[in-house]
Amino acid sequence: MEDSSRYRIQVSVQVRYLADQSDEADNRYVFAYTITLTNEGERAVQLLSRHWIINDANNHVQEVRGKGVVGEQPVIKPGQSFEYTSGTVLATQVGTMSGSYQMQVEDGGEFSVPIPQFVLSVPRVLH
Repeated sequence: MEDSSRYRIQVSVQVRYLADQSDEADNRYVFAYTITLTNEGERAVQLLSRHWIINDANNHVQEVRGKGVVGEQPVIKPGQSFEYTSGTVLATQVGTMSGSYQMQVEDGGEFSVPIPQFVLSVPRVLH
């Protein structure tokens, strides 16, 4: 695996609570997250797979691994971005997600891009 510091992939996240799909009486809290990956490097990269670590307030941990994201393994050229929206369900009003993307450079080298931890929270639960 190559040194990921050679490649500059910016990860930004926006989170939304989906009240219309949630059922608080049944401890079902649904969140959507939109990820934007921006290639600030000099070489095209392809997103091969993802690894998520999802924690809820009860310390229940889910790990999710899979090919690509939302059924795609996008190639992101220098200066370009790729954006997608996905979701998760928690049994608590608050949780966190973090993880990594496995990327491949056009010459076949692979590297990992960390996904910084972000918070999933029902509005007005956290101050």
